[in-house]
Amino acid sequence: MASVQESVDVDVPIRVAYDQWTQFESFPQFMGGVESITQIDETHTHWVTKVDGVTREFDAEITEQHPEERVAWTSTGGEAKHAGVVTFHRLADDKTRVMIQIDWEPTGLVEKAGAALGFDDRQIKADAKKFKEFIENRGTETGAWRGDVQRPS
Repeated sequence: MASVQESVDVDVPIRVAYDQWTQFESFPQFMGGVESITQIDETHTHWVTKVDGVTREFDAEITEQHPEERVAWTSTGGEAKHAGVVTFHRLADDKTRVMIQIDWEPTGLVEKAGAALGFDDRQIKADAKKFKEFIENRGTETGAWRGDVQRPS
């Protein structure tokens, strides 16, 4: 299992950072390799990704969501096996730290080699930087679905 972690400080209030992160369908605007995300209902999404010419589709379930604190998910079907959590930390009224952790199972020689060489780390770092630029340039979120999903452990 590969694991990547990254954090980025964004110059927006925690509510704005959190609200934007829960607009899953906007991810292709700042995440490399994400072609589309469709929100099926409050806790289910369908992803289409394309990395190094390989297209994958999978479903994910939001397993935990606490407004302005954290969003966690896990894949539930399809070709990709991964889980992640994003947490939000208020640094000041207009500054938020966004911490991203993703665990995934590389398959095939190319993905395993990419993980071993740190390509996934570089991609998450680039995506975090793009999120910062995206949200700071907008100054506001693209929507405001705030869900509060809690699943028993």
